Amino acid sequence: MLNYGKIEIFCLKGLIKVKKVKIGIIGIGNMGSSHIKNISEGKVPKMEVVAACDISPERRKFVEENYKNVKVFDNATDMYKSGLLDSVLIAVPHYDHPKLAIEAFSYGLNVLVEKPAGVYTKQVEEMNEAAKKSGKIFGIMYNQRTNPVYLKLRQMIQDGMLGNIKRVNWTITDWYRPQAYHDSSTWRSAWKTEGGGALINQNPHQLDLWQWMFGMPSKIMSHISFGKYYDIEVEDDVTAFMEYKNGMTGTYITSTGEAPGTNRLEIACDMGRIVVENNQITFNRNVISEREHNKVNTKIFAKPECWKCEIPVKGENLQHVGILRNFADAVLEGKELLAPGYDGIFGLTISNAMHYSAFTGKWADVENFPKDEFYELLQERIKNSTIVKKENNVVASTEGTY
Repeated sequence: MLNYGKIEIFCLKGLIKVKKVKIGIIGIGNMGSSHIKNISEGKVPKMEVVAACDISPERRKFVEENYKNVKVFDNATDMYKSGLLDSVLIAVPHYDHPKLAIEAFSYGLNVLVEKPAGVYTKQVEEMNEAAKKSGKIFGIMYNQRTNPVYLKLRQMIQDGMLGNIKRVNWTITDWYRPQAYHDSSTWRSAWKTEGGGALINQNPHQLDLWQWMFGMPSKIMSHISFGKYYDIEVEDDVTAFMEYKNGMTGTYITSTGEAPGTNRLEIACDMGRIVVENNQITFNRNVISEREHNKVNTKIFAKPECWKCEIPVKGENLQHVGILRNFADAVLEGKELLAPGYDGIFGLTISNAMHYSAFTGKWADVENFPKDEFYELLQERIKNSTIVKKENNVVASTEGTY
């Protein structure tokens, strides 16, 4: 006996075209090329690239030769007006992220922006306001939020498994970038065109993870070296100290001049110590809270009993593909974004505060960040720039890499 219901469903599946997000990509440099490749290879089933935009004739030619079904544009406005797309992925130099996003919202498009959200908080506030007014979906490419290790750690913190957090230390110096990297494009490693160095290029993911897991500090003091290891004018070595209203403190150390470098996150808490290194979580867990032990203990050198626990982590680390899939689900089905675009201002505020402290030699008030003063200090850096890059000595590029 035939099951006509199943046959009908099968036929319908063959006839009905699955709805997809129609996305246009602005900036076909390193990351833009990676995104168009991933989507075109079917790694994001609910998304298709219908348009691409780049100011470089060479990059436009690259798309035309390799992606025949993608319409190519030499400017964003024409692409926005084309009617081909419902969403845009912005992967261009940092200063242009807010400007292009604001224009996209004005044309009723959903926006996914590469990190960082921008260079200074004033422009990102404008972008966020435009997003709110548009009512469209707004995401940011914080792909480290898809890492099961950080998802697990964040859940442990939210569930209270660590107790009160006393201190956080993150040393992330495995960002080695030789002089050839800084010389690889006209816009790299200059205040006018990139807006900073290690903090604005390599570290936005970690600064986002910091606030995503631990919240925003109340103030920051930093020591930053500019051009310590390379012939550049922006930062390549950073040590920052953070204070929180609840008494928690933190140190953040990063550099692009160390090889092989380190990536170690250490959390001191009432319940012991967490170490995240080599994509693993180790929990030296106290049997009872240190605070409880302190109340009942009478021996002068006694410590709470401590167990070494390797925390199991499950799940696929999808990175950029994970953010793209999540964005498509948000557009098509209204699912919650893992990385809302509005969150971009938080990590950027920490970055700006670190720069501000180094520029002025003062504490940076994060809660009431002096955004106007910071903007003026940044303009002074741009005005006094001594770095001149000759176009014929570098490879032109339209967007940033890690």
